[in-house]
Amino acid sequence: MIGHLGQRAVRVLVANWDRSYTVPSRRLYPHQWSWDSAFVAIGSARWSPRRARSELLSLFGSQWRDGRVPHIAFNPEIQDGSYFPGPEFWDVRAPSGSATSGIVQPPVHALAAWRVHLADPDSGFLRRIYPRLVAQQHFLRTARGSEQGLIHIVHPWESGMDNSPAWDTPLASVEPGPAGASRRDLGHVSADERPTDQDYARYIALARAYRDTGYRRAGAFCVEDPLFNAAYGVAEVTLAKIAKACGLDPEPHHQAAAAITAAMVEHLYDDGLFHARDARSGILLRSHSAAGLVPLMLPDLPRDLANALIGSALDRFGIKQGTLPSYAPGAPEFDPARYWRGPSWINLTWLVWQGLRHRRPDLADVLADGMIAAVSRSGFREYFDPFTLHGHGCADFSWSAALVLDVIAEHGLNGVPAAGGQIRQETGGIGEPGEIGDHVLA
Repeated sequence: MIGHLGQRAVRVLVANWDRSYTVPSRRLYPHQWSWDSAFVAIGSARWSPRRARSELLSLFGSQWRDGRVPHIAFNPEIQDGSYFPGPEFWDVRAPSGSATSGIVQPPVHALAAWRVHLADPDSGFLRRIYPRLVAQQHFLRTARGSEQGLIHIVHPWESGMDNSPAWDTPLASVEPGPAGASRRDLGHVSADERPTDQDYARYIALARAYRDTGYRRAGAFCVEDPLFNAAYGVAEVTLAKIAKACGLDPEPHHQAAAAITAAMVEHLYDDGLFHARDARSGILLRSHSAAGLVPLMLPDLPRDLANALIGSALDRFGIKQGTLPSYAPGAPEFDPARYWRGPSWINLTWLVWQGLRHRRPDLADVLADGMIAAVSRSGFREYFDPFTLHGHGCADFSWSAALVLDVIAEHGLNGVPAAGGQIRQETGGIGEPGEIGDHVLA
């Protein structure tokens, strides 16, 4: 039995379903977001594998010819101006005709595809999505790769952790343009919980500058992010498994994963944490961001470094309390309520949970219990105060619901996993919102 919490999570996903994919939030995020859909697919695979496959295939339907997977695929039925920056700002379309943004997000999609396959093996799905995943990695390696073997991002939005204090130094050199009047987020969420107007103006200036190069050249922000690079490495590890399942050679993926891990160890690690690096100057952007713990997911990370990261997770981030702050509470920049400057997020915690499960299962269990406690206390919020578990940002947030379903399936409620790791075996079609009732969870 997975209880009422799992039923509530499914209701959130059903309510946010939009024919072939899931919006992160009906009110604030009415389109399809890239890494959101990957996380949603991971959780949806636990109760509706067909819907999970649709989630990923819908997203990759907006893939560009160069292989990039844009961070937003816009719904043409949503009124212009309801989200900024919208399709009129980015002014670009994928070969499919979909209006998209021109930047990317962390490549967690191969991991999602593999988890969907494990939940409901489908060789046809793997063969269909594998070349798209390979193209995504090829774009990052060729368009964003450095001589050091790392991948750079050109905008804080590409990190997924928009206003992390890790970006304060490189953002300081960006001349902000007018943006406050265009913001739509403050109509839904308190300004105290969002990036400042000045930060937002800098985001828009960077996006505009990148757009004006034809989405080819980085502007003032060119950073090698540990979370993004770890996701790239995990994608290669996962693509090796997918290649093998498809009867293809996995060795190139093994080699790529080993190479990115070695590059990260050499260039991004220092003093118990991985840090971002300015790709132009080579200067390490030392911070206290929990993104520096995500390399725990890399299977070939040297044991001594993994142990050092675990020590930092305990000492700097206090994960024994059950939550993972997005920024270390002892740092002067920490803010428990403002977006990525301190609150706990289910997706970031889930990534670190994955890295701990085979290294320190006792600590992984603590984080699993903490994720369940947060949503039990405050609902499926966008993010949470890491001390009080008070919810912030949007309500009924899709990846919070989806990833908690995955946690329940693996860890269970009170540490007892769902039978067989599955919450429900799908028996019908994808269906439309409203067609799935309380009976779907056993």
